[in-house]
Parts: sequence; structure tokens; C-alpha cells
Amino acid sequence: MTKILVSEVGPRDGLQSTSRIMPLEAKKAWIKAEAEAGVREIEVGSFVPPSLLPQMADTAEVVAFAKTINGLNVVALVPNAQGAARAAEAGVHGMSIPFSMSETHSIKNVRKSHTEMIGEIRAVAEIAKAANIHFSVSLSTAFGCTMEGAVDEDNVVRLAEKAAEAGAMELSLSDTTGYADPAQVRRLVRKVRAAVGADKMTTLHLHNTRGLGLANALAGLEEDITTLDASLGGIGGCPFAPGASGNIVTEDLVFMLNSMGCDTGIDLEKLLNVREIVTAALPGEPLYGFTPGAGLTLDYAQRGKA
Repeated sequence: MTKILVSEVGPRDGLQSTSRIMPLEAKKAWIKAEAEAGVREIEVGSFVPPSLLPQMADTAEVVAFAKTINGLNVVALVPNAQGAARAAEAGVHGMSIPFSMSETHSIKNVRKSHTEMIGEIRAVAEIAKAANIHFSVSLSTAFGCTMEGAVDEDNVVRLAEKAAEAGAMELSLSDTTGYADPAQVRRLVRKVRAAVGADKMTTLHLHNTRGLGLANALAGLEEDITTLDASLGGIGGCPFAPGASGNIVTEDLVFMLNSMGCDTGIDLEKLLNVREIVTAALPGEPLYGFTPGAGLTLDYAQRGKA
């Protein structure tokens, strides 16, 4: 049975895109409930200046709580070395930095050129190494950009190599803008993996902006991707990429994976109940997903066992 890690990014990628600020106690309840449903990794927040993203102002407190949950891998996003130092002080298990393959998006998102970002990645890698923290780099806008349009695949490979050389322990291909299609996913995973090694090219971060999220996830599985990011209820996007919306829905992804016989370790019925926490804390915020509305199939318990 193939083991697939479903990494929940809703408390970070989801909440950074909502206008409301979720109360700290609701964030704790959300994370606790997902962990109890069997989710083994959660990106609980980001160490960005509160003036930019007030939704993330309590990330250190969220990390402190999440670390008390046995068996949970607690991850946070950092935009730069300063954020990485704060994350290390908070004691995260893992940290990731976004590295936009579109230079226009990079400047808009983190105010740094590609050359400057390689230097930042090197600095963050040193902080992570000193604190024994797993460090990954998210290759954002790898499949296309709402500002630049097409992103050259050979340039993505070149920048991936530079990120690995600068100290990235793991790389993620991120469809920040929902531009990816299954053929492109297969092609780019193969190219990056050939350049940096299968041990580093492990993860996909996909959006469902044009309805291809699960198709792209399946394409990744066929290329031996072992980690898939998803957001409960599909909330999230990128506040610095116009038109970017809709992370793949954790509930739908887990239904597909469990039905296929993959080992996620996640109890889907318990996971579906977590939506009540998010709905209560963010009244009026739209949540997405087909499985929550349709319910589980009558043969769900037998699926994936053939």
C-alpha cells in the first residue's frame, strides 16, 4: 500500500487569504481536531510581519500549542531569514520559504529578485541547520503566473538546482495560480527530479482554480510524488497573485486517496466534522468540496481493499 502524506495548509495558506481573523482558540481547535483525524503534518502559520498579514500575528502561540500534540509535524512558512529566526525560536519542526519562479511575482510577494532570493535561501538554510529544522523550498508559480503568463520550464529547473545548492533539503512544485494541467505536472516533476534527485523532489502544492486540482494530484502520484498539500474546505490562494484561488480540498483529496487504496492514515469521517469548527469561526466564509456535500459512498469502507 502506497503511503501518501497529506499536508494540511489551511491554517496558513487558507487563513492568509480570508478577510476575517480566526481567533486563536479556534485555530487550536482546528489543528487538534485534524490531528485527531489522523493528519500527520500541518502548516500552522507563517512568520511574516503582522502589518502585512494580521491573520498570522499569533503564529508563535499556535506553534507552541501544536507542538504539544503527539505525532504532529508542525510546519510554518517563512518569507526570509528574519522570519526563519523567529520560526526557529518558536521551535517549529519544519519551515518552508516561497521562491517564485516568476520574478515579477517574487518581487511582488517578497520584494526580492531571483538572485536575492538565492541568498535568502542560503541564509535560511544555515538557520535551519543550526536549529536542526527540516527546510524546504516551495517553487511558487512553477506552472504559470497571473502577471507573467507562461513560466519557462528550463528556468524552473535551473532555479530548483540553485535552491538545492543553497541548502534546500526538499523542494515543492507549487501551482500558485491554478495554471497547471496533468501533462505539465508529469513533465515538470520529471525534469526537476532529474536535476535535483528524487529524494528532494517530493511534494506538490496544487490549486483547483480551473477544476484540475485532483487530476493534477493524480498525475503527481503517477510520478511517485509522496506529499500533497491541501486545505480544508479548499480555502486559500495567494493575496499577492491576482486571480489565484482555491487550494485543493483536503476532504476530496483524502476521499480519492483512501478509495484508491493509498495509506493516508486519515479517518475521513472525523475529518469531515472539522469543517464545523472552521464554519463557526469564519461565518460566511465559503467552503468548498464535493465529498462534504455528497457524503461517503455506501461502499467506502470496502474501497481500496481489492
